[in-house]
Amino acid sequence: MKRLICLLALAIFDVRGLPENCALIISAKAVTDVGVGVQKCITYDDVNTAVAEAKEKFSGGHVPPEIYELTSDTPTAEHVTVPAEIVLKATKILAKRFHLSYQEIVFGLPKIDTSRTIINDICPTFLKPIKCEVSRYRTLSGQCNNLENPSWGSTRSAMVRFMPPAYADGVSEPRRARDGSELPNPRMVSFVIHHDVSEKDKRIRNILVAFGQLLDHDLTLAAPTVDHEKQDIVCCHIPLEKRHPNCMPIQVPDDDPFYKFFNRKCLEFARLLASLRPGCTLGPRSASNTLSAFIDAGFVYGSTAEVGSRLRTYKNGLLKSTKLYKDLGLKDLLPMKTVEADVGCMSRPRNLYCFDAGDERVNEQLALAVMHTLWMREHNKIAGILQEINPHWDEETLFQETRHIVTAQVQHIVINEWLPMIIGPDAIRKYGMEPAKDGYYHGYDPKVNAAIRQEFQSAAFRFGHTLLPDVTDRYNKFHEKIESIRLSRLIRQPYDLYKPGVIDTFILGMVNQQANRVDHEVTTEVTNHLFEKQGDGFGMDLVALNLQRGRETGVPGYNDFREYCGLPRCKEFWDLAGSMSNKTIHRFSQLYKFENPGWPSSFTLEQLAEIRKFSLARLICDNSDDMHDMQLHVFEKATSDGNPRYGCTSDRMPSMDFSKWKDIKFVHKKA
Repeated sequence: MKRLICLLALAIFDVRGLPENCALIISAKAVTDVGVGVQKCITYDDVNTAVAEAKEKFSGGHVPPEIYELTSDTPTAEHVTVPAEIVLKATKILAKRFHLSYQEIVFGLPKIDTSRTIINDICPTFLKPIKCEVSRYRTLSGQCNNLENPSWGSTRSAMVRFMPPAYADGVSEPRRARDGSELPNPRMVSFVIHHDVSEKDKRIRNILVAFGQLLDHDLTLAAPTVDHEKQDIVCCHIPLEKRHPNCMPIQVPDDDPFYKFFNRKCLEFARLLASLRPGCTLGPRSASNTLSAFIDAGFVYGSTAEVGSRLRTYKNGLLKSTKLYKDLGLKDLLPMKTVEADVGCMSRPRNLYCFDAGDERVNEQLALAVMHTLWMREHNKIAGILQEINPHWDEETLFQETRHIVTAQVQHIVINEWLPMIIGPDAIRKYGMEPAKDGYYHGYDPKVNAAIRQEFQSAAFRFGHTLLPDVTDRYNKFHEKIESIRLSRLIRQPYDLYKPGVIDTFILGMVNQQANRVDHEVTTEVTNHLFEKQGDGFGMDLVALNLQRGRETGVPGYNDFREYCGLPRCKEFWDLAGSMSNKTIHRFSQLYKFENPGWPSSFTLEQLAEIRKFSLARLICDNSDDMHDMQLHVFEKATSDGNPRYGCTSDRMPSMDFSKWKDIKFVHKKA
């Protein structure tokens, strides 16, 4: 399937040896409504005319003020979406004017060199070719991580795809059924397919879910459509002619088994902001990732200079923190979010704030805020150790070298502990992903685009939603349950962490509480009560939102991915037997690295050996307030034989020897 897609694109479109003003020739091999053997030449003048018309439709001929921000190093997603919408409109104009087929829109138009058109005038600077300098430290944005392709995987860059998008019009309209009809209502799919009857996983602990969400928030955050106060826009109950063009609300069926009791007829939903691909090429709609796509501890440090600067003390290499209970011998909490205090928060008590961190979703659920806290503490712990070892280092060196180490620690835990639990040892071996026990990694390939795949962001990585429990447990230091708290009460409400010593009880809860199994069942805490406001009795539906997101971003259907992965297409529902449970099939039938050598950023072999000692258990022991013991493999159930608990001072849970970082000679440069 993958090879066929590539060959099709090569066979139909040609940009080699074009006449001077011909931007693209649709080859004679193409079969379109114009006929077989008829070539089409789209000229640069044609493109410029389409762009001019698109500008007129978009802003009435006026230059939108956002355009003036595109020459800066850090235009926002709101700035970038303006030229993106213009390019989309130009794509639609060309598609209509030249009667372009789906293949011609998807594979042909992106081949046009837009640097020879007036699109170049509105193309952001960061998407144009730049020269990178080799540096010891990563930029916060991820730009120049790949020296040959500097924008790949950087903040604000467009997500890429495994397969061509399945937009209804080939350009940007949300996916519909193959016959052009509406797909089943997302809310109906949610309550018919995804029941709250999940079984507990006997092996996996809830901390696997929390760390997975933390990792997700290190990799991806699509640019949402928000108002001037950075709140979600309102779409429900707004007349169609007055709605924001990105509005795509979800209608609630009249016979909904839950919302009917609250007279709820509509769920808020808006499309992601349109984005631009490298070179600002024509073609179908894409969405941007506002984070760097690399595992780089962005949830600790941020993905922009503005956020990174806000979190630093600029003293001794430390991150900001809240020192509430130092006199009680307790460690610091995250800094308080005093600016835009109610963005991303709910039901905030007077004189209490949510928390600030490298990722704006830190308060999305309390377990996530706990994970953020542990890593902030780890940074400040290491910075203090490095200052003792190398008192001659300046503040910038202390901070950047600590960030360098913490990033490697995160990568090590992902590859060594988390990923094998998710995809299993067989897949790890099959795809050559076993981490090296010593030495360097020599497999880096600059031709691989590290940008997030749209299908991963909109669909695949959301499997973790099935793991969510309906309650969050707290345990004491003797690993005995204290209480269970409804998950919905802890979403965007992290205020319990202000209670002295309580953070350890949530950590112990995460390493003891069973996660739900990976299946098709999802707790009603997020299908009926997501972001529930006090007194309402209802919230949003995460499953319905997921389905709507996949459709609006043009993610192809399940059958297309079966074919893409080498599996036969399903012709009837019972062809799914073996892929999912019979009861789920019946319900459907009712509806339808850190080890690269030889670079200034490389660790020494001795330093790598120390990083390989690190574990999530060590992180918890070092950065909790009063932890006595911990199982070595924290993602799994503690057992006396296979996964016993060890004291936090045990040699079985070694600490890193930071003396390996003494007197390192290098030149640092601000990120």
